[in-house]
Amino acid sequence: MTSVDRSGAEPPPPVGEQPDGAVPPGWPADHPGTYPVVESDRLTRFVTRLHARTPRWVVPLAAVGCVAAGIGYTLLSDPTRSAPDALPTCLLKLTTGLDCPGCGGTRALWYVLHADLPAAARHHFFFVFALPFLAYFFVAWAGQQAFGWRLPELRIGPRLIGGFMAAWLAFSVVRNFPWPPFTALYV
Repeated sequence: MTSVDRSGAEPPPPVGEQPDGAVPPGWPADHPGTYPVVESDRLTRFVTRLHARTPRWVVPLAAVGCVAAGIGYTLLSDPTRSAPDALPTCLLKLTTGLDCPGCGGTRALWYVLHADLPAAARHHFFFVFALPFLAYFFVAWAGQQAFGWRLPELRIGPRLIGGFMAAWLAFSVVRNFPWPPFTALYV
């Protein structure tokens, strides 16, 4: 059963079907009907133009440059050699004396770059374990971005990542226990 308008006038269209610029019935006549479009500022327009003109290989190249800078720093600084009275560079270690979740990562990278995997794993096992996966993810992403390569995807779900993070957190806590056998985890 349909309702009939006694005046004979056609009912107004639903709000979502209003013609452009038309104001729905019952709204003030000066209501714009939609949100006004905000004009972009100069910086946003500049970044948008720059993004549109930038070749797709620039971002992976910049990421490779950052990784190369980190590797260069590690090789030049030789984190395995320090003075006995040198202060730790980690703020957490300096203020509390505890090893942070990343403590030993730079030394582990130094040993990986010198092909000494047992020593690297001794300094930070989780970093050494995650390094091949991180390298593959980076190569797959950079190859897709720069050259359009489609490498096979690793199916790593949230549960696996959560389990890895929980194990890393447990390792970070356990490595600070002052009792044997946990003292072997000191770096």
